[in-house]
Order: sequence, then C-alpha cells, then structure tokens
Amino acid sequence: MAFYRPDSAMASQLERVLDQLDSEERPGLRNSLSITWVRYGDDAPEAGQGFGVGWNEQRCVYPASVVKLVYAVAVERWMQRDLIPDSDELQRALRDMIGDSSNDATGLVVDLLTGTTSGPELHGERWERWQRQRCFVNDWLADLAWPELEGVNCCQKTWGDGPYGREKRFYGADNSNRNALSTAATARMLEAVMTGAVVSPPACRRLRELLSRSIDPEQRRADPENQVDGFLGEGLPQGSRLWSKAGWMSQARHDAAWWKRPDGPPMLLVAFGSGSDRAQDERLLPDLARALCDFIPPEEY
Repeated sequence: MAFYRPDSAMASQLERVLDQLDSEERPGLRNSLSITWVRYGDDAPEAGQGFGVGWNEQRCVYPASVVKLVYAVAVERWMQRDLIPDSDELQRALRDMIGDSSNDATGLVVDLLTGTTSGPELHGERWERWQRQRCFVNDWLADLAWPELEGVNCCQKTWGDGPYGREKRFYGADNSNRNALSTAATARMLEAVMTGAVVSPPACRRLRELLSRSIDPEQRRADPENQVDGFLGEGLPQGSRLWSKAGWMSQARHDAAWWKRPDGPPMLLVAFGSGSDRAQDERLLPDLARALCDFIPPEEY
C-alpha cells in the first residue's frame, strides 16, 4: 500500500503530461522514467496525509547522487544511537555531500556509517566482515519496515572516475551490487524528513537546512552546481521554497524535490530519468515540474 492516498485526477493529469513530453521527440520516455508525485492539502502536513500517483515508482534503478539523501538521514540516526560522534568534520562532510553533492565527502560519510575504508582487495574473514559492515545502512532501512523500501540497495560510495580495489570487487559481476532506489522509496524518505517522521524532529530540521535550495536566478548563476538548473527546481515559479537532492551522471538525471509555492501547500515530486538520452535532456525535469506544480484537483476549482 502506498504511503499516499491514490488520486484519480492526479493520475489523469500525469498521463496527459507524459503524453505531451513523449511527443516532444523523446523516444522511449515512458520506459526510462519513474515518478512519484504527491500533493498535500495542509501547509504543515503529517506523514501519510498526501494524495498522489506513481509511474514505475517501485522500479529500483541506479540513483546516482540521490542516495546521499539516505546517507544523510542515516548519519542522524547513528548519532541518535551514539554509534558515531558528531564533529566539525562530519558536519562539513554533510554540508558538502548534500549542498555540493561532493563524492569525496560522501566517501567519508559512508566510512563513518559502516566502519569501513577503501583500499586494495581483502580476503578471507576480513573481506567477509567488510562486506557485512557495508550493509549496515541496508540493515537500518530493513528495520524501518516501509514497503516502499523493498529491493533498495544503499551500500556503495559515489564516484567520479569509479571504484577500485575492494570497492570494485564489492560492486559484483556486471555491477550487480550497485546502489538502487525507487522513486517511491526516495519520496517516502524525503516526506519523512520534511514532516519530522524519521529520526527526531531536531534532526529533521537539520536535514531540511541541508536540503534547502535557492531558486533565485542570481544565486543560481553564481553557483553552476546549484542542483536547480536542469532539474525540477528550475520549473518552479519565483517565490517558491525548495528542498531537494539531485543526481546526475552519464546514464541518469534524477531529482527528489519538496516545494512550497507562496500561495499553496507543499508538493513532493521524485523523478528518475535513466539512460543517456534522459541524462542529456536538461529540459525534461523542469518541464515536468512546471506542468505539475500548478495542478488543482477538480473539487477545489
């Protein structure tokens, strides 16, 4: 069962939008796109109060840097349980991992969460122990018992050039052990952060501060890595407030966004575009957000 209440009017709107986007010389769009879209009727909703619809939303794909959202929440959970100490360096890594999508910072975070490090190949008991520890985040996700998390895999660092040594071996044959997330799983995690429904309310406030992004054009021009241009935030009207985490590489262009317009309650949209065509399409995610953010259900006209 979805964490939102299904909405037939939203389903019809999403179908119309997909038809439009598909007609704009985007062959294979529907097979390469996954979406979870949720709207809320209250300015400060609680988890599970949204209305929504999904498209391929349970399909797990390589999430690129969107996985960093999960790692940031895990850090707060580990600190809550006194499994890792807070420090200035950890906070710097969190800011860089979410704000700038730094892979180097993510490497430190994964090391702290799992008690592992990168390096040459390991063997025997040391290798078995290393692999078990690398699954600590997956173990925590399983303990949450959210049905949306079925099939996810969050055990790998993120890379610029790619993994080497024990990291490459851990990826498995044909990269079968790569990170994997669905839009449904990502949307539920982001909703939990935004509504204070995972870890503690103070921890969720800290996470929201990390995820907050400016859509002001001047600030975006000053930061080419702003995670707004080419992503969902670009399609929002000025004056909106945005919290998001994007992911982009040669075979993916993804975004997970929660926004609030000046004149309405919040909306949540997670969209994963997989494949080289989607990765190169800088208009798809802004166009998708633009087409959905103005939606008003018929009963509210």
